[in-house]
Amino acid sequence: MSTDVEYREVFKKRTKQFALRAIKLYQALPKSGEAKVIGNQFLRSATSVAANYRAACRARSGKEFYSKLSIVVEEADETLFWLELLSESEIFTQEKLNSITIEATEILKIVAKARKNTIVKD
Repeated sequence: MSTDVEYREVFKKRTKQFALRAIKLYQALPKSGEAKVIGNQFLRSATSVAANYRAACRARSGKEFYSKLSIVVEEADETLFWLELLSESEIFTQEKLNSITIEATEILKIVAKARKNTIVKD
């Protein structure tokens, strides 16, 4: 197995673990209306990171791969936005969100760099 294929498999697992962490955080949200609205948006974008990275790995062309990576970048950035709102609205403390925020930031940086380094030939 090539290094690129191995890396993709490791990163697919990493983004899936991120999605599972997001589900656990969502389950721990208070039952208030605003927590539900923000939580639903957060859960959607966080799980979309993993789903779209997985789709990128199955891309049929360089253009499709680049496009799917672009979606992952957007969803990871959106996830960070919802995490900021969860903290700044005091639904959760920043301390409680630190670990998942760091992971979302790292995923965003990795995927943004991968997209930047992707050469679209077709």
